[in-house]
Amino acid sequence: MSPATAPVLLLGAQRSGTTALADVLDHAFADTGGMFTINGKLPYLLHRWCTQADVTGRHLRVDEILHALHRKPPYGRNSERWLENVDKVLRTAAAGVADGHVTDATELRRQLVREAYAGATRYGDKYNEYLLELDQLADTLPDAHWVLLVRHPAAAARSMLRWTGDRPWRPGTWQDALEKWAAWHRPWLAHPATRDPSRTTVVEYARVCAGEDLGRLSRAIGLDLLPYAQRLAERTGEAERERLPEHITRLWQTLLDLRTL
Repeated sequence: MSPATAPVLLLGAQRSGTTALADVLDHAFADTGGMFTINGKLPYLLHRWCTQADVTGRHLRVDEILHALHRKPPYGRNSERWLENVDKVLRTAAAGVADGHVTDATELRRQLVREAYAGATRYGDKYNEYLLELDQLADTLPDAHWVLLVRHPAAAARSMLRWTGDRPWRPGTWQDALEKWAAWHRPWLAHPATRDPSRTTVVEYARVCAGEDLGRLSRAIGLDLLPYAQRLAERTGEAERERLPEHITRLWQTLLDLRTL
């Protein structure tokens, strides 16, 4: 699949700037007839509620999936239209599963994702938690181009600690925030697919905001994102000067080195 047609999945640890970059992708896709959802998370939900056991039991768990989607709906320029379409796609698929016409859960997940974005010239989604289930993601979207956005660990940790609202999974200390940042990136470093430059692109938030990595990403996915650069703003302050544990520094350097692959 060519870069211009491959689905684009934006991944990153929490507070890495993924929502800001997703906003750029959302507008760039929409202006060219595509659709990029922000926290659409359909594959993530399908991995939990469209298993082989569900399909064998003729019970696609549409209630749970739709509840999750509507409880915290995605956003973006086409999100409402996308959500309406997903509702129809899931209900139709559930009837096919109940009738025994569908027997392969993997193929069903792939079909549901494609149909969710039907009519778009290209599509993609941002959801941070994709970073924690790369094997399943590769199974459901085998042709997707993965984009990992990394941010300096001190900046990400500070942002985690400043997070407000109902976030029971938010770390409570500086050290815990750094360790969570590290834990989210280790699956990427361990997965064999992430070293394939035809399939993955690693970008760094400050360089995205400066334009350098936004240009690299544009070339990787075959879509000019630079006209949308004004939608970004770098706010890391002096975080890069803060002293970090040695293993965090090593991990950060390893991630930066992946930009040149």
